[in-house]
Amino acid sequence: MKFFCISDNIDTQMGMRLAGIEGTVVHTSEEFSRTIDEACKNNEIAIVLISHKLMSLCPEKIYNIKLHCKYPLLVEIPDRHSNSNISETITEYVRESIGVKI
Repeated sequence: MKFFCISDNIDTQMGMRLAGIEGTVVHTSEEFSRTIDEACKNNEIAIVLISHKLMSLCPEKIYNIKLHCKYPLLVEIPDRHSNSNISETITEYVRESIGVKI
């Protein structure tokens, strides 16, 4: 099983490649939608890392994949545009997943 990174900037993509994670750089919602569809069809990809900014481009598509597909696992990674606190992000994931406010 492999990781795959979808980012909106070359620096993130190059850093992931140095760690052995292949990926691609996209800038539009059409490119992102096409790339995420291809990643979902690839049985070798288990986890898709997606930069924070790209997650906001197609929230409905991301939600549908998380809800209806067993693989891949979609994980949001911070990028240079995000200023999120990791504990707030984890709390939000729990709230969305099980509907419990912590």
